[in-house]
Amino acid sequence: MNNGTKKEKISDGIDDKFLKPYNPQESEEKIYEQWETSGYFNPDVCIEKGVTDEKAETFSIIMPPPNANGSLHAGHALFVTLQDVMTRIARMQGKRTLWLPGADHAGFETQVVYEKKLQKEGRSRFNMEPKELYDEILDFTLSHKDFMEGQLRQLGASCDWSRELFTLDEHVVKTVHKTFEKLGKDDLLYRGARIVNWCPKHQTSLSNLETDYEERNEPFYYFQYGPFVIGTSRPETKFGDKYVVMHPDDERYSEYKHGQTIELEWINGPITATVIKDEAGDPEMGSGVMTITPWHSAIDFEIAKRHNLDYEQVIDWRGKLLPIAEEFEGMNIKEARAKIVEKLDKKGLLVKIDEKYEHSVPVCYKCAREIEPQIRQQWFIKMKPLAEHALKALDKGDFTILTSQHEKIFRNWLSKIEDWNISRQIVWGIPIPAKICEKCDEGYVDLENKLTQCTKCDGKLVQDPDTFDTWFSSGQWPYTTLGYPEGEDFKNYYPTTVMETAADILFFWVARMVMFGLYTTGKVPFKYVYLHGLVRDKHGKKMSKSKGNVTSPTEVSEKYGTDALRMGLLIGNTAGTDMNLDPDKINAYKKFANKLWNISRFILTAVHETGYDKDTTLSTEDKKIIDDVKNLASEITKDMESFKYYIAGEKLYHYTWHTFADSVLEMSKATLQGDDMEVKKARVHALYESLKTQIKLLHPFMPFVTEEIWQALPEKESEFVMIAKWPVA
Repeated sequence: MNNGTKKEKISDGIDDKFLKPYNPQESEEKIYEQWETSGYFNPDVCIEKGVTDEKAETFSIIMPPPNANGSLHAGHALFVTLQDVMTRIARMQGKRTLWLPGADHAGFETQVVYEKKLQKEGRSRFNMEPKELYDEILDFTLSHKDFMEGQLRQLGASCDWSRELFTLDEHVVKTVHKTFEKLGKDDLLYRGARIVNWCPKHQTSLSNLETDYEERNEPFYYFQYGPFVIGTSRPETKFGDKYVVMHPDDERYSEYKHGQTIELEWINGPITATVIKDEAGDPEMGSGVMTITPWHSAIDFEIAKRHNLDYEQVIDWRGKLLPIAEEFEGMNIKEARAKIVEKLDKKGLLVKIDEKYEHSVPVCYKCAREIEPQIRQQWFIKMKPLAEHALKALDKGDFTILTSQHEKIFRNWLSKIEDWNISRQIVWGIPIPAKICEKCDEGYVDLENKLTQCTKCDGKLVQDPDTFDTWFSSGQWPYTTLGYPEGEDFKNYYPTTVMETAADILFFWVARMVMFGLYTTGKVPFKYVYLHGLVRDKHGKKMSKSKGNVTSPTEVSEKYGTDALRMGLLIGNTAGTDMNLDPDKINAYKKFANKLWNISRFILTAVHETGYDKDTTLSTEDKKIIDDVKNLASEITKDMESFKYYIAGEKLYHYTWHTFADSVLEMSKATLQGDDMEVKKARVHALYESLKTQIKLLHPFMPFVTEEIWQALPEKESEFVMIAKWPVA
């Protein structure tokens, strides 16, 4: 049969789109609109239309809400792909399936993005009224939120948009406030002065997640401190040092007694120092003696607390020295450092300088400004009781972390957990519903905004201007999104089935969701935790704008097709490990999408020419073709149920291309060109049924091309492959 005859036959009987290669750019947007219009992303619609039984087993995923402040990155594309695969399989298996989308206001991160915009405009948030700044960021965020949601659609996310939530929606805010109030009533909340990570540029405390560490080579200074030699990399903090600490068992200093005072010369003149014996002193470190700066060091602060020592702030909130520094007052700490060392040298107190001191320095993850530990009155949650409940739930098997190494990390972090500062000194976020005393700084939870006077000192109460750490509100995301406590979705879908998210936020988010879920609802928020690693460039390097190696999922999708991107993200990607995203690999899956297209064209042409007879008598060979695909379906289903999507995808790829196309179809050509019509019909039946099964199996991985082909099939049981019955019951 020549090409002209074949084209004539195709155009006579099957869709003309098969006359040319598969074009995802022409297909994907149209297909997604059809899906969304159908309403089948909504489990209630599936029940109403008889696709799903109301009493069917439920399957639910709460989408980790992407930041609504910009474009999606490759990591987002990975989580969308994984969660969409899980969702589409469950829906096809007849489960009552809900994938609930959301968008994150992203607190500090979004405010930083907006501050950069203000800076370009010659403005500063410090010259704006809080409400003015909040309203501007809200408009900015909502506009980007729409853009981000469009990108999720482009990636094929079959989530229920009718249930979409924003982390600043009224219901979310009310739930977060109620949890804050409950923590207070249960004596798990307090306001106190403790060390926090402070960014002098952004003027806020930061979570550990918002704190990076830089490896630096800096001078390390040794000074004579009375009879002792002490060492420090930060001489600018030492103005308030009046306690000298050593281990109680260090024989070198046995003559010195705890509480003993010593007169000595220091930076700005004579001082009285007190000896403190504490096990935090490390005999192996330098001379085994150290002075402490409790206001600017977490370790020193804990020592001061243990011994009821006093302390004084040396560095202000903007990184400049306070009056305690006398002649150095008002100087930036970096500028002052050399001058302080010079003064100590002139006084004969500089012993030596080690020029090659390597250490990790905490910096703000957005501006790289060195973090200044500061004591500040903040709201803290007592985390140990919450952590104990989470560990017990894991021990009982109430939920499973699917990678053993991450379970170890989870256990280790919870066993060493510290109280959590949930206050942020930014405008953008959920406001803390509390009042603060103007005199004594005592805090009061005040959801109803009724309190006016401090019960401790009769001082006037004013509204706390701080907002919650984003992780406090997002830690409550699973039950909040489902309408806790009275919502029907909460009753039907909580606990959810899977939490799929990035491995690097295991303890910052996943652990807190477990703790808050147990604390608020009495149940863990999900049964399984599936963690993915970083998406790196093709050389295995971390993507960054400065390196110029960032891969935009939108650009990749537009060039190669979304299905190719999804396959490239899934195959070879084991849970919990980083993966390399190579454009050549994605291009290979673009070719695979077209191969599937050509396979479909070949079989549909045969159906048109020969006809489809579902009652035809099959030969042993025909039955084997169908049985082989059924066996494949069983294997794939087992892989899926074991969360081994990377294996399932690879098996499908190899079977469809190398077994079905290269072997089965090639072998069938002689049969289809023969004269025995009954034999031909039997083979067409076998090939067609095999194709349908492969389309169903491939659909969760490659939803667009499979849907495009499905809608061209002359004999099928459903309008969309996305609601077709999964091949294995």
